[in-house]
Amino acid sequence: MKSFRTDLHIHTVLSPCGDLEMSPARIVLLAKERGLDIIGITDHNSTRQCRVVWELGQKAGLTVIPGCEATSREEVHCLTLFPDFDALNEFQEFLDLHLTIIPNKVSLFGYQVVVDEDENILEEFHNYLGASLDASVEEIEQKVHELSGIFIPAHIDRPRNSLFSQLGFFPPELKVEALQISKLAEETTVRKKFSIIPEITLVKFSDAHYPEDLGKTYTLFEMEEPSFEELRKALKGEAGRRVIIPQ
Repeated sequence: MKSFRTDLHIHTVLSPCGDLEMSPARIVLLAKERGLDIIGITDHNSTRQCRVVWELGQKAGLTVIPGCEATSREEVHCLTLFPDFDALNEFQEFLDLHLTIIPNKVSLFGYQVVVDEDENILEEFHNYLGASLDASVEEIEQKVHELSGIFIPAHIDRPRNSLFSQLGFFPPELKVEALQISKLAEETTVRKKFSIIPEITLVKFSDAHYPEDLGKTYTLFEMEEPSFEELRKALKGEAGRRVIIPQ
């Protein structure tokens, strides 16, 4: 087995709260400089910046997993990751169908733009991407798994926009590949506080909105190669694969 530094929660210029310096080219450059092997692109309720980052990653020898951070009706943030662009595009249709329409206020929330590899603006979105979807946590999870994706509730220990802050409990029917904890959280403490059983994998990622945060927090994935299916196996602890949160 090999060990891969992995950060699957990164925002780009498309996220309203993402810094305008978080361009695809800058993200790939910083990921390589900071020793990351695998990154996930997870903008708020949109997947439209993923392909450019993936293309640049291919050129740089960096594995890029496309996805998004979806916000449920209950305002729970969920990482959703997909094996290919067919699945990603179908999930984008789901997002477009369910996003609550609220005009974006640039002065309050920030710009929401898609850029190319040279940082030219290709498109600007005028509906606020930080709004919730008209879909429950369970409905989002079911759609992700219908598309053979990976579903990870984000920063579960936070006092807002987390599974436990918004619902107060872990829905017994919810199927997850892992739960993400915040960068300052301690795994043993979180497991005890929320009664998380050992069979559920915990991971840490940067949730980077600014260049200085990218790759600062990561999880080690021990597996055969940096691929989507190997990620899934590692999250499930299958066939000797596993994940390790660095101390």
